[in-house]
Order: sequence, then C-alpha cells, then structure tokens
Amino acid sequence: MEATNTDEIQLRHVEKDVLIPKMMREKAKERCADKVEAFNHCCKESGFFMVFKCREENSALKECLTQHYQDPVFFEECKKQYIQEKLEFEKTGIPAKNRKQKLPASM
Repeated sequence: MEATNTDEIQLRHVEKDVLIPKMMREKAKERCADKVEAFNHCCKESGFFMVFKCREENSALKECLTQHYQDPVFFEECKKQYIQEKLEFEKTGIPAKNRKQKLPASM
C-alpha cells in the first residue's frame, strides 16, 4: 500500500509547515545570491551603521526572498523534491546529505 506517486503522498503538519519552507528558504537564498552577496558586502563595509546604510540592499533582498516564498509553483517544486528525498530515504535509510558525499579515492 505504498504510495509512490508524489501527488498521492500525505504530508505531516511539520513537513508542510517547517521542513518544506526550510528547503524553500535555502533554495531562495541560492536564487537571490547576488542580492545576498550585495547585502553581506554592504554590512561588512558599514559596520555598526549597517542598519542605516544598507536599507536599499536589505529591501531588495527581502523583496527577492518574499517573491519566492509566495510563489505556489516554487512551493510545489520544493514539495516534490522533499517527497523524492523522503521516498529515497525510506528505500535506502541514508539521508540525502550523506548520500551525496563522495567515496574516498582509495576504495
């Protein structure tokens, strides 16, 4: 009775409200990398005055991230990826982050 289709799988509350949004945040940061870099650069140069000097970079970063967070297509994309990783974990018992590690060359 195992559901293999990603559309049929029922997700727990914590998966919908915590784990998938966490994945969305990580991917959104990758997609907004130029704005993240600009904000970090501004903060490093401004020191304590970053609150005042980096408002423009901060608002651009927030706008980019919010755009991704509110995109239903992006949510579905992350949901499908989460479900695929979950199914793979159920098959192998190996988490995705451990599965992606390379084997040493001496083996």
